[in-house]
Amino acid sequence: MENYMICNCKQVSFSDIYDVLKESSKFDDVLSAFETVQNVTHCSTGCGGCYEKVLDVISDILSGVVS
Repeated sequence: MENYMICNCKQVSFSDIYDVLKESSKFDDVLSAFETVQNVTHCSTGCGGCYEKVLDVISDILSGVVS
């Protein structure tokens, strides 16, 4: 698994998001997972430019594209 920066404003990496999702309960949808990731990491609360990128990463992790 390659680690890279997702949210530059809050310095949140792919691994940070992955870890939150793996340590949290199961999610029914990407938006509820996003809310949890955002509450823990504060990603996408600065400029908001990474919003779509964060959603894409969460979707990939939840769908099993990245494990």
